[in-house]
Amino acid sequence: MEDTEIMQNEKSMRKNSQQKSENDESALQAPVVKKEKGRGKQRLADFIVDHNKVIRNIVLMLVLVSAFCFFFVGVNYDLTSYLPDDVESKTAINKMREIFGYPGTGRLMLKDVTIYEAKQYKSAIEKVDGVDQVVWCDTTTQIYTSSSFIDYQDIDEYYKDGCAVMDVTFLGGDTNKLTHRAIDDIEAIIGDHGYIVGMAPTNKFTEENVKAEMKMIMGVAVLFIFVILLFTTTSWFEPVLFLSVIGCAIAINKGTNIFLGTISYITNNICDVLQLATSMDYSVFLLHSYEREREKGLEKTDALKAGLMNTITTILASSLTTFFGFIVLVFMRFTIGFDMGIVMAKSIVCSLLMVIFLMPSLLLSWSDRIDRMRHRPFLPKFHLFSLAVNRISPFVLAVSFLLAGPIYVAQGMNDFMYGPDATGAGPGTSMYAASREIDEKFGRSNLLVAIFPDSDRQKEKRLVKALEDEDYVKKVMGMSAYLPDGVPESILPQSMTELFHKNGYARLLIYIRTKPESPAAYRYAKEVAALIREYYPEEAYITGNTPTTEDMENILIPDYNLVNTLAMISIFLVVAISFQSPIMPVAAMIPIMMAIYTNMAFPYFKGDTLIFIAYAVVSCIQLGSTIDYAISSTDSYIQARRHEDSKKKAAELMTEQSFPSILTSGVILVVCGYSISRISSVPAISEVGRLVGRGAILSVFFVVTMMPVLLRIVDPFITSTMAEKHARRREKAMRLIARGRARRRRRKKGGCA
Repeated sequence: MEDTEIMQNEKSMRKNSQQKSENDESALQAPVVKKEKGRGKQRLADFIVDHNKVIRNIVLMLVLVSAFCFFFVGVNYDLTSYLPDDVESKTAINKMREIFGYPGTGRLMLKDVTIYEAKQYKSAIEKVDGVDQVVWCDTTTQIYTSSSFIDYQDIDEYYKDGCAVMDVTFLGGDTNKLTHRAIDDIEAIIGDHGYIVGMAPTNKFTEENVKAEMKMIMGVAVLFIFVILLFTTTSWFEPVLFLSVIGCAIAINKGTNIFLGTISYITNNICDVLQLATSMDYSVFLLHSYEREREKGLEKTDALKAGLMNTITTILASSLTTFFGFIVLVFMRFTIGFDMGIVMAKSIVCSLLMVIFLMPSLLLSWSDRIDRMRHRPFLPKFHLFSLAVNRISPFVLAVSFLLAGPIYVAQGMNDFMYGPDATGAGPGTSMYAASREIDEKFGRSNLLVAIFPDSDRQKEKRLVKALEDEDYVKKVMGMSAYLPDGVPESILPQSMTELFHKNGYARLLIYIRTKPESPAAYRYAKEVAALIREYYPEEAYITGNTPTTEDMENILIPDYNLVNTLAMISIFLVVAISFQSPIMPVAAMIPIMMAIYTNMAFPYFKGDTLIFIAYAVVSCIQLGSTIDYAISSTDSYIQARRHEDSKKKAAELMTEQSFPSILTSGVILVVCGYSISRISSVPAISEVGRLVGRGAILSVFFVVTMMPVLLRIVDPFITSTMAEKHARRREKAMRLIARGRARRRRRKKGGCA
C-alpha cells in the first residue's frame, strides 16, 4: 500500500513536471517568434547606432556633394514646354523652333513722346544686342519728321495722345539669357518714359522675383517653425536637431534633382518649404520613442536602438500616404506633374532616410545638450477641449453632410485660368498693371503665329488680305508688309527675308484684338486657323499664347480627375492595409475630402479666379499631407479602446492625446503655406501657398471635430477587428504550443531509441 502511494506520487510529479516543462517551452516560443519577426529591424537599428559616426560622415559628404550639384540643376520658366508633343500648339512650336527658331516677344509703350522722339527710341532699341526687330507704324508707312504731314487717325493703333506702342521680337526665346539682357538694355534706354510687357518680359519678371522671394520665404518659414517647435517641445535645443535633419534632407533632395536635368520654377520654389512642413513629424516620432526608452532606464545607446526599431515601421507607414499623394502626379499628361511628382515624392524619401540614418548620430552627440536645456511643457492639457469637441462632433458631422453636396458642386464651378499670363504675371503684379495700361490705351494685341509652305507668294498675299479683312484682326506681319506689289524680295537683306521665308516655309505674325485667355480669344484663334487651312489644307501650323493656353486647359482638366482619383485609391489602400480593414479608410478620408472640397469652394463663394495648375496640385498635396491627422486619430482611438469599455471615453482620450501632434503639424503647414502666399508675387506660387495654408486649417478642423463621432460609428468594425487579431494571436499561440509538444515527443522518442 505504501509502495503504491509512492508510485502514484512519483507519477503525479512526473506529470506536473512534464506539463510545467511544456508550458515553459510554449511561453518561450512566442517571444522567440516575435524576435524572429523583428530581427530585420533590430539588425538595422543595431547597425545604424553602432556605425553612427561613419554613417554621419557619409551623409555629410552627400550633403556637400548635393549642395554643389544643385547649382547645375536647370530651372524651366516656360510652361508650354510641358505640353505633350502630340497637341497642335506644341507641334507648331516645335516646327517654328526647327525652321525659324522660337523668338521671344514683347510689347513696348513709350509715354510723353513726339513722333520724332518715338522714332529715335525705336532706332536705339533696334541696335540692342538680342533684338531682332521692332514693329511700329513706320515699318510699313512713311513717317515724316514734321507733324503737319501726318494723319494721326491712320496711325492711332501705334501712336496717340503722346504715347507710342511697338512690338519687339528678340533673337532668342522668351527664357533666353540674351533676351533678358536685351530687356535690361531696353529698360535702360526708355527709363521712366515707358515699359515693356509680354511673354519675354513676363518670364524675366518671374525668374527674378522667384529667386529673390523664395530666399525670404524659406527664411520666414524656418523662423516661424523654430518658434512653433520651441513651444511644442520640451527642450530649447530640440528644434535645432529637427531643423538640422530636415535641412540635410532638403539639400540632398535639391542636389539629386540633377538627374532630372531641369525642373519647373513652380516645383523648385515650393518643394523646399513643403518638404519642411510635411516631414517634420518623422523626427518628432523618433525623438519621443528614444525618450520613452530612456525613461524605462535604458542607457543612451540601447534606448536609441530600441527607439529606432520601434519608430521605423511608424514613420514608414506615416510617409507612405504623403508619398503616394505626391507620386500620382507623374501620371499627368501635362508633364509638369511628372516633374513635381518625382521631386516632391523624392523629398519624402530623403527626409525618411535622414531621420533613420542621420538623426541617431546627432541624438547621441547632442543628447546631453538637449537634456541640459529642458524646459517645462508650454502646451496645456487638452482635457476640457476634448470634452467640448466630443460634444459638438455629432452636430459638425450632421452639418457637414448637409453642406457636402452644395460645397462639392461649388468647388467644381470655379473660374479657372490656365495659361502663362495667369501663372507668371497675374493681378497684383507690376507687369499686370503695365499690360492693363497699354491695353486701355491702344487696345489688346494678342499674337498668333502661322507657319505654312512657301509655295505660292500670291496665295500668301490673298491670305494676308483675307485675315486683315476680319474685324478682330489688328494687323498681320509678313513679307508682303515690307514689299509693295511688284517689288522683288531680292532687294531686302537676308536677315529680313529669313524672318518670314526660310527653308521652304513662310511665317505670318497675326495680332488679334483679345487678351490671350478668354472665350473670344479661343473662338477667334479657331477662325484664324480655319481660314489659314482653307488656303493651305495640306500643311499649316498655328501657335501662340492662346492656342497653347487652350491646349493646357484641355489637358489639365482630365489630368486633375485622373491624379485625384489615383491619389484617393492609393491612400485608401495604404490605410486599409495599415488597419487591416476596408472601413477605416472611409472614416479617415471623409473629413479630409470635406476639407479639400471646402478649401476649393472658397474661391467660388468669394468670386475669385483660380489658377488651375495650383488647384490640381494642391488637391493631391492636401490629401497626402493631412490624411496623417485622421490616421493618427484612428490609431489613438484604437489604443484607447483596448483599455476602455466606453466608446465615448475612448473618443475623448483619443482627442486629448492626438490633438497636440495634429496641432503642431497643422500649424507648421499653415505657416509654410501662408509664408509662400504672402511673400511671393508670382501668382502660381502664391496660389499654391494660399491653398495649402487654408487647406491645413480646414483639415485640422474637420479631423478634430468629425473623427470622434465617425470612430464611434465604426467602432463595431474596430472591436471586431481587434477581436479577430486577438483570436489569431491565440490561435497562433496554440499552434506554437502544439509544435512544442510535438518536438518534445520527437526528442523523447529519439532518446528512447
